Amino acid sequence: MASRLIYVAESYSMQSKDSEKSISISCPACGLLCDDLRLVSASPIKLNISCTKGVAFFEYTLNAAPRQPSVAGQATDLNTAIQAAVTILKQSQTPLFAGLGTEVQGMRAILQLANKTGATLDHMHSEGMIRNTLALQNSGWQNTTLTEVKNRATVIFAIGTDIVSSHPRFFEKLVWNSESLFNKPRPEVIYLAVDEKNTTAGISPEGKKPWIIPAEIKQLPEIMNVLNALLNQKNPLHKKTPDALICGIAVATLLALLEKLKSAQYVVVVWAAGNFKFSQAELTVQSIIQLIAKINETTRIAGLPLNAGDGDVSVNNTSTWLSGYPIRSRHVKLGDANPENINQNQQLEYDPHHFSCQQQLKNSDALIWISTFNAQLPPNCSLPTIVIGHPSLQFERMPDVFIPVGVPGIDHAGTQFRMDNVVALPLKKLRQSDLPSLSQVIQLLTDELP
Repeated sequence: MASRLIYVAESYSMQSKDSEKSISISCPACGLLCDDLRLVSASPIKLNISCTKGVAFFEYTLNAAPRQPSVAGQATDLNTAIQAAVTILKQSQTPLFAGLGTEVQGMRAILQLANKTGATLDHMHSEGMIRNTLALQNSGWQNTTLTEVKNRATVIFAIGTDIVSSHPRFFEKLVWNSESLFNKPRPEVIYLAVDEKNTTAGISPEGKKPWIIPAEIKQLPEIMNVLNALLNQKNPLHKKTPDALICGIAVATLLALLEKLKSAQYVVVVWAAGNFKFSQAELTVQSIIQLIAKINETTRIAGLPLNAGDGDVSVNNTSTWLSGYPIRSRHVKLGDANPENINQNQQLEYDPHHFSCQQQLKNSDALIWISTFNAQLPPNCSLPTIVIGHPSLQFERMPDVFIPVGVPGIDHAGTQFRMDNVVALPLKKLRQSDLPSLSQVIQLLTDELP
C-alpha cells in the first residue's frame, strides 16, 4: 500500500507529542526550497505542510502505483532494461539528453555519461534560463537573495509574474513575515503586466492593496525600453504630454513608478523569464537589468529572477562548475568538434540557440528523457527513446525503454540549489523504496559503455 500524506494546516505552531520527535526536511516542489517542513510520522508519512504545491508534490509521489522497467512496452527487470538502453546508446552517434529533471548528484552522473556518449544536454525549462543567461553573459546583473528580501525589501516590483503561481509561499515567508532582522515596515507591492485577479497575494495582512499597472506581457519590451529612456532623461515620446499612453499606460504613471523606485530604501524586482514568450525576450531581461543598474547608482535595488522548477537551477549550476558551460552544451570528440566553439580541455561545445531540445530533435539519433521530480512526458518524436523518471509516468506511446527511479527528497537523499543560487540544501530520504536513484541508473549505463 502506498504511503499516505497527511498535511496539517497549523504547520508552524505544532506542540504535539509527535512533533517533539519530528525532523526537518526540505521541500523540492519549487525554488524556495522551504526547509521549515517537519516529518512528524514515518508510517504513514505525515508532514506539517500547508503549501498547495508542496502537498500536490508529496501526495502525487506517495500515492504512485509501483512500476517496473519496460522494454518495447513489456515489463521486465532492471538489468534487462539497462542492457536495452546500452544497446541504443552504443548505436547512437548524436544522442540528446533532455528533460534533466534532477538534482545535483543526478546531474553529476549525467555529465559523466554525456562525456562518454557525446551527448547534447538541455533542460525541459531551459527557455527561461537561457533568456536570463544571455542577459547575464552580456552585461552581468545585480541580484539579491531570499534572506535579503525577507530582511530588507521595502518594495516588491513584480514584472509579468504573480510570483505565487510558481512559488506559493513567497509572500507568506518573505514579504508578509513578521520577523526580520531590522524590524522594517511591510513592503509595498507593485505589479506590472499581471492579471489583476492573480494579485490577491499582494494584499497585505492589514488589507493594503498592491499597485497594479495593467498591461499585456507581450508589451513589456516597449514598456521597459520607455522606462529606461525616462530614467535616463531621454525623450522617446517626442514632446508628448504626460497624458500620452504607452501600451495603454499613461506616461505620468511610468514617471510615478520611477519616482517610487528611486525613493525606496530597498527595491526587489522579480521576474519569471519563462513567462516572456515573445521574440528575443532576453533583451527584455537585459532592459530589466539595466533599469536595476541605473537606479542602484543612488539607492538600493536588486533583481530576483524566478526559476521554473524540476531542478533547473541545480542542473545549470552543476553543469557550469563541472564543465565551464551552462546547459545547452554538447560533449564531443575532438575530431567532431567545431574548433570555434570548443573548449579543448573540456571537449565541450556551447550553443544556446542550436542546442535546444526542439532543434536537436531534428539532428539527434537517440533521446534520453529524464524527469525525476514530476511525471513530465518526453516530446513526441520518432527517435529511439529511453525514459528514466518518475514512477507515475503514464505514456500514450511507450518509449523503447522505461526505467522508473526514485524521487529525490522522498525515495532517496540528494542536494538541491535554491532559486537564488546562494544556498544548497539537503533532500532527505523519507521512506524505504525498491526504486534505484537516477545517479545509480546512470552509473550502470556508464559502466556498460566503452
